[in-house]
Amino acid sequence: MTVRVGVIGAGMIGTEHIRRLTHVLNGAAVVAVTDVDPARAAEVAAGVPGARVLATGKDVIADDAVDAVVVTSWGPTHEEYVLASVAAGKPVFCEKPLATTREACRRILDAEEAAGRRFVMVGFMRRYDASYRALKAALAEGGLGAPLMVHCAHRNATVPSLYTSDMAINDTSVHEIDIVRWLLDEEIVAARVLRPRRNSRAAPHLVDPLVVMLEMAGGALVDVEVSVNIGYGYDIRCEVVAEGGTAALAEAGGVVVRSGGRWGGAVPADWRERFLRAYDVELQDWVDAVAGGTTTGPTAWDGYAATVVADACLEALRTGERVGVSLGERPALYGLVAS
Repeated sequence: MTVRVGVIGAGMIGTEHIRRLTHVLNGAAVVAVTDVDPARAAEVAAGVPGARVLATGKDVIADDAVDAVVVTSWGPTHEEYVLASVAAGKPVFCEKPLATTREACRRILDAEEAAGRRFVMVGFMRRYDASYRALKAALAEGGLGAPLMVHCAHRNATVPSLYTSDMAINDTSVHEIDIVRWLLDEEIVAARVLRPRRNSRAAPHLVDPLVVMLEMAGGALVDVEVSVNIGYGYDIRCEVVAEGGTAALAEAGGVVVRSGGRWGGAVPADWRERFLRAYDVELQDWVDAVAGGTTTGPTAWDGYAATVVADACLEALRTGERVGVSLGERPALYGLVAS
């Protein structure tokens, strides 16, 4: 079966997904594209045999030729398109965020509960990265004992001038928020945000770096360094300190060269280079699940939890105080904490 996919949003990530669905993955065909900029949609669709440009996201969802939907539009539009996909009975892959408010995420949870099944997969691609999967497997073996602390770093060489301090939470550290839930199989119960000495490279409006402190339900503490003007490259780190040892991500790909009394290697330039393969594996998993009539990957509950925790972090950034996280009862539809 070839899954006929409609894509809503033809920006950077949407174009990347269209490329991989068309040229890299098996079992999918992009048949419809839309974007808030019709010229952009037409330009992207022109490179995809058989793809049509439709006027709106709702047109894509309603089209009988579309089996499943990929939402890569502006974050505040996600709720509308995800809810419409669920109402149409069509599987939907939604890039993060699932929605931009707690209430909007709850409406999506309610829609899936009313339908009695899952339709939504949220694009937290780190769960598909080989290094993170090896880290989770090392913890699952049990030999290290209970996790006590997790040290994370999310470093960018630089960010665009429009990047804001809120984006350091909503767009950057949200990946760590999701991944520590998944690694430890626990929810986050509280957050604090600390402000170290300011990086002189940062734009005047930007608080950079930040240290996000997360408390897990089981008592483990997580610190996330967010440095978005560090200069040397895109560097993602994660180390779990357990009772009987540690487990950490290895250096991201590449080789270490030793020559002339020195050693060194390359650092990824950006997120596309570092997580290219993870995006491929993630979207192939979704296509395979759609073709088989099943669901997979991060759920709407995971998207909801990430949004609620990010909101708590934003409040902590503004107030300097510890902020508790209350998710409420998790519906049985979503099974384990971090699927």
